[in-house]
Amino acid sequence: MTLPFAGRHVAVLMGGLSAEREVSLTSGKECADALERLGARVSRIDAGRDLAAVLGALAPDVCFNALHGAWGEDGCVQGVLETLDLAYTHSGVLASALAMDKAKAKAVMAAAGVRVPGGGLFSRLEAGRRHVMPPPYVVKPNAQGSSVGVFRVFDGANSPPEALLSADWTFGDQVMIEPYVPGLELAVAVLGERALGVTEIESRTDFYDYEAKYGEGGSVHILPARIAPAVAELAKSQAMAAHAALGCQGMTRSDFRYDDINDLLVLLEVNTQPGMTPTSLAPEQAAHQGLGFDELVQWITEDGYARGVAGGRVGASQVSRQDPA
Repeated sequence: MTLPFAGRHVAVLMGGLSAEREVSLTSGKECADALERLGARVSRIDAGRDLAAVLGALAPDVCFNALHGAWGEDGCVQGVLETLDLAYTHSGVLASALAMDKAKAKAVMAAAGVRVPGGGLFSRLEAGRRHVMPPPYVVKPNAQGSSVGVFRVFDGANSPPEALLSADWTFGDQVMIEPYVPGLELAVAVLGERALGVTEIESRTDFYDYEAKYGEGGSVHILPARIAPAVAELAKSQAMAAHAALGCQGMTRSDFRYDDINDLLVLLEVNTQPGMTPTSLAPEQAAHQGLGFDELVQWITEDGYARGVAGGRVGASQVSRQDPA
């Protein structure tokens, strides 16, 4: 039996330079293992500042981008890959940069009819000295993912987070501050032109922060979410609308808050390169739809390869890609 990727050279980009490096190393290992099971010749690349030289020497057929956070997910690495005329997975330069910039992404999504939280950008120093809006609210860097540098300011708090004034702060001089939406944490993965499902995330900590996302036992995923069918359909349609409005490709994951008391659903952000382990949110939703982890990795890789062929960045004359069942 001929395996799907027999003879094809795939470079898996992982690690990188961001605060999400460890998460990316885990995603990259899982995807590289899957690609090897599929018959590909895999080069595992810990993406550093010499990435262009490394990839120029390797000349892979396609790059599987398993990087997370700044540099790997914000359009920078995508620009390097475009310059090298290499096919790659997930979203392109503009969509990646736009989705990573929370303020700009919110403006684009709102214009497309997607309901997003209020709030706006503030100087971190100003936000560290006084409440710029009445608590409760959430403070987050404008261009980070995985809840890195995120703080929840509770109702009745005397002062903002002291970390905003620290000389060790490395997440930019502007922060996004949004009113806190109580209720449920929801996630919707979009694959191509299809929303896969709605997961409810039950955090074991006070807030769905980095520890809750990646710490052992930090959260529980409930799939399908315990919400009314109409709310689930709304979440899926809003995720697809955001995916399209930002110009995303391949797979994305939209994160929501749902105030079930007031029936208010808001989309917080779109992740253009979701976590990729068998127990990550997006692969879990794919598995729930009958698409196993290896099949999902295959679909994502072939989607990126096909776009490379269409854009003239791959020497192959054609590629076969099947939409998920």
